[in-house]
Amino acid sequence: MFIDKSMTKEVVTIGKDTGILEAKNLMDRHKVRHLPVITEDGTLLGIVTDRDLRSAMPSIAMDDFDSAQVREKLGRLKAEDIMTSDLVTVSPTYTLQDAILLMQKKKVGAFPVVDQQKKLLGIISIRDLMRAFVNVLGIGEPGILLGILVEQEKGNMKKIVDAITEENISFGSILVARYWDESKRAVFPYLLTNNVARIKKKLTGMGYTLLDPMEWYLDHLPGMKK
Repeated sequence: MFIDKSMTKEVVTIGKDTGILEAKNLMDRHKVRHLPVITEDGTLLGIVTDRDLRSAMPSIAMDDFDSAQVREKLGRLKAEDIMTSDLVTVSPTYTLQDAILLMQKKKVGAFPVVDQQKKLLGIISIRDLMRAFVNVLGIGEPGILLGILVEQEKGNMKKIVDAITEENISFGSILVARYWDESKRAVFPYLLTNNVARIKKKLTGMGYTLLDPMEWYLDHLPGMKK
């Protein structure tokens, strides 16, 4: 799925001459944490984040926080003075997987989405990605997540899917994760039912080991130790 289907298109933006007090008011009013800075024709110049504003504004614990001198200084600061201009952008042809891996790598919470001319098209945030994955995985519907340990052999996935569908149970989604034993995989089907006792019994009867998804941690991955 491409991010242009999940990104926020109605973006609150500011110009480079917008004062930081006005920028803070916009963030508070619209409950956003990122304000792209654009030109009149929509070209992206940079971005102002809530962290940028916190760094630029004095702490309320300072003795001169509310002094005329401090207020005057803050009034002179513009978006271009504090914005991040050397920022990472993404294309609307990026996938959700591309975006979330890039967020993890760059340790940021959002990316501006731009076209080839650097015109702002939208913004994709971790909140947008979470909403998209909830929809993709079907976990917005009532159901139960199962955990199944399987040998990494051809045909095992089909056996599990067939066993579940034979019980007239619908899938919300199914995920496959690595396991510390490289010859095995952990399979997590999200089933759109609250009655899984019968399918659990069936799967264990077929020789599969059931896992507790609530006890699934990163230390199950190869190279990680408990």
